[in-house]
Amino acid sequence: MTRRFHLYLSTRSPAGPVSAAKALVEGLAPDGGLFVPESFPGLDARLLSPEPLAYAELSRLLLGPWFPEFSASDLGTATAAAASQFPATPAPLVAAGELRILELFHGPTLAFKDFALSLMGDLLGLARKAQGAKEEILILVATSGDTGKAALQGFAGREGIRVLVFYPSEGVSGIQRLQMLTHEAANGKVVGIRGNFDDAQRGVKALFSDRGLASDLAARGICLGSANSINIGRLVPQAAYYVQAWRALRDRGELGRDGTFDVVVPTGNFGDALAAWYAKQAGLPLRRILVATNENRVLDDFFRTGTCDRRRDFHVTTSPSMDILAASNLERLVFEATGRDPLRTANLMADFARDGSFALAPSERAFLKDFESGSATDAEAAAEIGRSFRDAGYLMDPHTACAVSTWRKLGGVDRERPCVVLSTASPFKFPASVCRAIGLGAEGDEVATARALAAAAGLALPASLEALPGLALRHRDIVGIEGLETTLRALVGLSPRTRP
Repeated sequence: MTRRFHLYLSTRSPAGPVSAAKALVEGLAPDGGLFVPESFPGLDARLLSPEPLAYAELSRLLLGPWFPEFSASDLGTATAAAASQFPATPAPLVAAGELRILELFHGPTLAFKDFALSLMGDLLGLARKAQGAKEEILILVATSGDTGKAALQGFAGREGIRVLVFYPSEGVSGIQRLQMLTHEAANGKVVGIRGNFDDAQRGVKALFSDRGLASDLAARGICLGSANSINIGRLVPQAAYYVQAWRALRDRGELGRDGTFDVVVPTGNFGDALAAWYAKQAGLPLRRILVATNENRVLDDFFRTGTCDRRRDFHVTTSPSMDILAASNLERLVFEATGRDPLRTANLMADFARDGSFALAPSERAFLKDFESGSATDAEAAAEIGRSFRDAGYLMDPHTACAVSTWRKLGGVDRERPCVVLSTASPFKFPASVCRAIGLGAEGDEVATARALAAAAGLALPASLEALPGLALRHRDIVGIEGLETTLRALVGLSPRTRP
């Protein structure tokens, strides 16, 4: 019998389900919705068993039921190749005083997205093979800092795939900017925009929904794809982080008496926090998901009030990857909260696009019981960085610090069960703010500052950052938010569109 859970629905349309391969290649549904599983697959029993599992095998076992069109052998090859880009496990759990921190920044670009994006090239290749697709895929990326370089790195040199990254030209750290602008692979292009991440994300979504553009690209044998967490193939691999955390706590005898744990996730676009909830739906013994934001606290306000409202001042903070007012992945949770009603979800998203806000009904708000939320200011995050370094000798980045501050505000240490903090980026990607937080001067360029930070912490600066000053700047274009389509057309050799 064919397993039903490998099919995917749009959050905005009652149209029939599509295959996992089609959902992965298309990224965004034709109606503008996001793909969600027809039903949630359960965890393979081996994931919760005492048998030792390397991270690559853990990921293979988790992904198999979500993408059953791909053979176990092919998935195993893909997850092993992704894991090989890390010095050890992609998700070590470390103790730092009273904290348990899942470090997700040991990959090629020092960000939590590295494993999923190292894997996505192979997943897309398998999906294209399953569909018999011949078209070239142009991956469109809107990034708040980390996804851009991680996507460029993950797809570098992939046959039949090109990557076009849009980033807010004044909204990323100096290190993040250098990582993108020095990228060498011929199949990647990076363009800054005069605006913030929400502008970039809104512009990229508009390109996906533009039927005229799609027709012009199809005539050239090109289709659009996504590497943001709006793509189910980017989102689901992140669920493995939480299985890894549970297994590490179990092996140390640190789970709660009921076998559960909590997590606190720093998030802006809500993908990583949603992946935790997906892991829970699949059967992981996870209790609370604490959602941590910075001063752009749209998600915090949503979980507290049931209203999502982006009509507010935008704050540029020391945690730029969370400088977001419109979290794309929230739509997937809203779909679940409405009882999986695509028409209700579409109407709420239309309200958000038109008015800048939407509100859940009381019965829908009750669905959010697995989540709690909080936020941290730059000053509060800096205080956490300083406290951690002073008391435990542990260096954390501002995003992780926002999560720790939120954890404290929501009760801190729970003697009944542990809480795992997700550390989503290396502190060396934000050296100036981390240096100031620990009382160290931040002089010179960001790489020099990162070297000084590494010396103060007694750590080695990652080689990929050490090499940045010697790399040439290869991507210098900056456009207005109205220039995204023109940039795309120029990249693939299409004439600018003539508009009436």
